[in-house]
Amino acid sequence: MRRTVNQLILEYFQNHPKQEVEHGPVVDWITEQWLQEGHETPPRDPWRGIRSLHQKGLLVKARKGVYLYDEDLILQRELEDFSPEQKAEIFARDNYRCVVCGLGQNSGVEIHADHIKPKDKGGKAITENGQTLCAKHNFFKKNHQQTETGKRMFIRLHALAKKDGDVDLENFCREILEVFEQHNINGHIVWKE
Repeated sequence: MRRTVNQLILEYFQNHPKQEVEHGPVVDWITEQWLQEGHETPPRDPWRGIRSLHQKGLLVKARKGVYLYDEDLILQRELEDFSPEQKAEIFARDNYRCVVCGLGQNSGVEIHADHIKPKDKGGKAITENGQTLCAKHNFFKKNHQQTETGKRMFIRLHALAKKDGDVDLENFCREILEVFEQHNINGHIVWKE
């Protein structure tokens, strides 16, 4: 029986519970298993599967490139999902519209109840920690942490304001970006004036 890449990843980590593992050995093992199961070519980007399972709360990120499987934390994560009643309350509070773009059910757009502080960073399933996001912005946030998303947005907005000669907006964005730099928030995202 052929397994998916994610099934192989989870199997590897379940066989090494609570052990911090760099993604390299996992990728090597998955590739070996994949080829043994009769696939003609190696799997594409198994490390993305590791990241995906982390984003779903099935793996814990110990540090960059190092993950672990801890069943106790997974059980806790399941307790931190919003209940249907909480989702309904969050949607009603936000008028069934994405808090970023304003699109929602009336526009034919799928909406999600999102944790403002992510579950994998200790975010609780309480309505105060919830917000309505459209599918597009929820996906975008999952790929970029919220502060990363904000910094990238201000960098683009700053460049656009500079190009358009909007001095007020350019100064506003510069001040915001200087605060990011001053507090070393997302220093891996380079901003140069």
